[in-house]
Amino acid sequence: MKLPWPFSLFRTSTGPRTEAQRIGAWGETRAADLLRKKGYKLLGQNVRFGSRCELDLVVRSPAPDVLVFVEVKTRRSENYGRPMAAVDRHKRRSLGRAAARYLNRIKAKPAHIRFDVVEVVGQPGDKNPVIRHIENAFSLGPGYRLPY
Repeated sequence: MKLPWPFSLFRTSTGPRTEAQRIGAWGETRAADLLRKKGYKLLGQNVRFGSRCELDLVVRSPAPDVLVFVEVKTRRSENYGRPMAAVDRHKRRSLGRAAARYLNRIKAKPAHIRFDVVEVVGQPGDKNPVIRHIENAFSLGPGYRLPY
């Protein structure tokens, strides 16, 4: 089956294998649902570049011409830490590299880009997981060239 553009430009993962990956995929689905309810348009999910670069969600903001790269952090309970602690300097660098590759590949020139973090606290089967959306959580950082 051929995927529509821009999804055909990227590799997608084959599917969750471990319990942690299943919980992560569940959290990404909950995060995508929340963002859709807020008026965001989903452009991609689990967009991969090689073995180390992955974007959990790529969405277009309801605000005009804002492309948002979303990192989803799923936790079973709040005892496992806060989401921003998991997005350290190395993770931000990896996300920046993946975002730059995404922008270069689609040849798009959005007016603004933004990095958000969505925290999902719960696990599959929970009726009301806690979901927090942290807008503009971090910036692209120095050393990255955007295609414009």
